[in-house]
Amino acid sequence: MTAETSQTLDRGLRVLKLLADTDHGLTVTELSNRLGVNRTVVYRLLATLEQHALVRRDLGGRARVGLGVLRLGRQVHPLVREAALPALRSLAEDIGATAHLTLVDGAEALAVAVVEPTWTDYHVAYRAGFRHPLDRGAAGRAILAARRGELIEPGFTLTHGELEAGASGAAAPLVGITGIEGSVGVVMLADAVPERVGPRVVDAAREVADALR
Repeated sequence: MTAETSQTLDRGLRVLKLLADTDHGLTVTELSNRLGVNRTVVYRLLATLEQHALVRRDLGGRARVGLGVLRLGRQVHPLVREAALPALRSLAEDIGATAHLTLVDGAEALAVAVVEPTWTDYHVAYRAGFRHPLDRGAAGRAILAARRGELIEPGFTLTHGELEAGASGAAAPLVGITGIEGSVGVVMLADAVPERVGPRVVDAAREVADALR
């Protein structure tokens, strides 16, 4: 470092880069070891970054990149939506149900892109910007299952009536994208999700993940 640079800012940026390079977050101790500084310094860095929503800590104390990173660039969310729209549009038209891309925002699931089918007589109204707890609804549950390593074959999560009476949902998590936790799913007015929907959602999640890499 030179005399013109800030050591604190440099460390903060290094924290963000380290967190962006892991899918499961890092503990204070792990960050301390990788940065070569004591835990007190790391606590201060994380507290500052949390104030700006650039970092969040889960219930287990692991630090992860926060969605505040996305808000630094006004065009990031539109770019994410743009990248996801082709796969979501194909999914919505194929299944005949409302398709969505959902990302983690703190303890909530945030719908950042939504596509409704054009040919159905009726479908569930679901809007970008809709929030709900991570532990309710297929979108959030798929994310939590992937985070905990509990999501096994067939790779998707199904729910019924958790967010809206009479509505069922299917969602699959985004995988292999550093620094982003999210899912792709559909919501439909049905007592149960048809058998072919789950695998189709998994394929769409894979397409969106590829588009975001």
